[in-house]
Amino acid sequence: MYGKAGVDFPRRVVCLTAETAEIAYAVGAGDRVVGVPGTVKRPPEAREKARVGGFTTFRVDKILALEPDLVLAFSDLQADVVRDLVASGAAVLATNQRSFAEVLRAILLIGGALGHERAARDVVQDMRDEVKQIREYSSVWPHHPRVYFEEWFDPLISGIGWVSDLVEIAGGRDVFLELRGKGAARDRVVDPAEVVRRDPEIILASWCGKPVDRDALAGRSGWENVTAIRTGEVHEVDGGDILVPGPSLMVGLRQIHEVVQAFQLRSG
Repeated sequence: MYGKAGVDFPRRVVCLTAETAEIAYAVGAGDRVVGVPGTVKRPPEAREKARVGGFTTFRVDKILALEPDLVLAFSDLQADVVRDLVASGAAVLATNQRSFAEVLRAILLIGGALGHERAARDVVQDMRDEVKQIREYSSVWPHHPRVYFEEWFDPLISGIGWVSDLVEIAGGRDVFLELRGKGAARDRVVDPAEVVRRDPEIILASWCGKPVDRDALAGRSGWENVTAIRTGEVHEVDGGDILVPGPSLMVGLRQIHEVVQAFQLRSG
């Protein structure tokens, strides 16, 4: 595909994460995607593409065999495969978004790299419009419940920055707000006793692809006194809807908003 200045945009794209594949399709470049990770879910047709590995385990030779003009990667967690691909002569675009605002910028960046800037701007504007509507709806609530998001259980890891942003947009208050800017999971490890002390009224959990064991969570020592445990406000959110930093975050935002709205109705 050629742009206005005759620039030849990438024709063969390999995506190393679910969100990069989703973004490519969302901006209208899905026909140029030739490889995806095994974690891809959206859109369904993306799952028909050649598989090149998991989130951190890839075979460089398998990626190169697809003759990509561009490889799309995400975060420092993929630094090794990015290094190897670059050393092999491949062109790689690696984004490193951690907040919701950075997710929107990543969509614009990838869309531009694929020659679909206008479509990327449309995707981002649609997301911003929905966020504005949800913010306006939840802003009038007299009480914004305390929310604890658990990204992992051993050790306990609180939600990454974009999750904290979504909790706030949905009308909740992240009980570990001070960790919002910590990009690395190791910097968001929290003490179970501190969760009890902060007494969340809602607990949201998404264990990176592992099913959430609600009984084990509720049975933690001292957690029987946590308001969310006593009132049954423990909710699992699919990782594909909340831990994939692309357009799918809007699905997670709607789910969290529904949880907080239902809480408002029950609490009067």
